[in-house]
Amino acid sequence: MDVPRTDVRRKKLIRRIGFVLVLAVAIPVITIALARLKPAAPGVEMSTLWPDTVKRGPMTREVHGLGTLVPEETMLIPATTDARVERILIRPGTPVKANSVIMTLTSQELETALVNADYALKAAEADYSNLKVTLEKAKLDMQATAAQVGADYNTAKLKADRDTALAKEGLYSEVDAKISSVTAEQLAGRYQLEQKRLSINTEAEEAQLAAQNVKVEQLRAEYNLKKSQVSQLQVRSGFDGMLQQLPAPVEEGQKVLAGTPLGKVAQPSKLKAELKIAETQVKDIAIGQSAVIDTRNGLIDGHVSRIDPSILNGTVTVDVALTGPLPPSARPDLSVDGTIQLEKLNDVLFVGRPVFGQQDATVQLFKVEPDGKYANKVKVAFGRSSVNTIEVKDGLQVGDKVILSDMSAYDSYDRIRLN
Repeated sequence: MDVPRTDVRRKKLIRRIGFVLVLAVAIPVITIALARLKPAAPGVEMSTLWPDTVKRGPMTREVHGLGTLVPEETMLIPATTDARVERILIRPGTPVKANSVIMTLTSQELETALVNADYALKAAEADYSNLKVTLEKAKLDMQATAAQVGADYNTAKLKADRDTALAKEGLYSEVDAKISSVTAEQLAGRYQLEQKRLSINTEAEEAQLAAQNVKVEQLRAEYNLKKSQVSQLQVRSGFDGMLQQLPAPVEEGQKVLAGTPLGKVAQPSKLKAELKIAETQVKDIAIGQSAVIDTRNGLIDGHVSRIDPSILNGTVTVDVALTGPLPPSARPDLSVDGTIQLEKLNDVLFVGRPVFGQQDATVQLFKVEPDGKYANKVKVAFGRSSVNTIEVKDGLQVGDKVILSDMSAYDSYDRIRLN
């Protein structure tokens, strides 16, 4: 006989409520646990990375810059007057001697001015000669007059002495004797005046000749200037070297103004390197520091000779004087790489310079685990830097292996898997 079960429905209800309560508690817990789970470490091919090992020992600090070779001695050849280019005889890239004519110019105005200056000089020289002859004649006339007065004075003095002596003996009138004495005195005074006139005339003659000579010299200087300008229409190199290309080369038939650059001559055997160094790296550079210039066909030793005080486009120009022999390929305007040695550090902890590693900065790097399967992100403090190495102040030890490549794509991960 069937017995009715009155608690079945109640038990089912209790089981259902318990199941719902379990789900209500489990779902949030599972959700929170899943949210707290770290993402799986992404895999990275080790062959695509640039690793390096932390070392301790000597480190050389260096800075690097691109630049060009430029001549130490150059001479710009300007036009000395307005003219027109008639003919270009030597083109850039040709060796020249000091007296080599690189081009000829023409200037009708300058040639006319030279002729006028020549005639003006000759006229002034003729005036000088004429004045000199005139003054000489006037001087001779004055000397003749003075000589005549001197002779008359001597004659009158002798006569006065004679008349005075005769008058004392009563053989001559005393009045006539006095008259003879007065006449002699008058001629003596006149003779002195004539001597003064001669002296003053000599000074006046010298002054007039000097004034005329100044005019002659002035016109001679103008003539020599015009003559020099005409001779400079034959444009010469000035010294031995290589004729270089100008930024704006002149062409035949072109009209040029005074001061226009016509050419530039450099000595290719005396070169220096002009390096462009970032302004953030130039603060430690000093005159005399050693440098090496790479011409891509040989290395040249040198030293820093000049640091430009100005900044252009974020770089500073540093001149390097070359002390080593030049390779055959060295020539002006050749692109080069330069490395300047700042200092040698004897005992420091250092590693290869990461892509984004800056001096005195703190960055995050991936340090490879000893088994080489994973790399963990660590914070590293850097100190002094060089071109390819950088000092480690904190965060790494000798023998640690770190990844120097650009790992910005994995900034959200603290751990990567190395394949």
